[in-house]
Amino acid sequence: MNDDPLLALCTCPDPATAERIARALVEERLAACVNVLPGITSLYQWRGRVERDAEVALLIKTVGARFEALRARLVALHPYEVPEVIATPIVAGLPAYLDWVAACTMGEC
Repeated sequence: MNDDPLLALCTCPDPATAERIARALVEERLAACVNVLPGITSLYQWRGRVERDAEVALLIKTVGARFEALRARLVALHPYEVPEVIATPIVAGLPAYLDWVAACTMGEC
């Protein structure tokens, strides 16, 4: 199993959606922790136009072994046609925190 830590990112259209998704990911042990960051503005290309929207960002701490399930669950829960679901390796951090992320996502905390 790949217990390498990941930071996944997702944006949501509003605080209620962000809270619902974050809670589901933590309760289902797909994430050890999700930070909900309100008040962001996203500018992006969509169907030939530049769009601007107020959004809420999710910073999701997980591990590689859980990412495929996390991605599938995000897509299932998310109201967007094409939600942002990206992840990057966490290459350094407090070892105790990273151990906690791995333990929680593997059902051991």
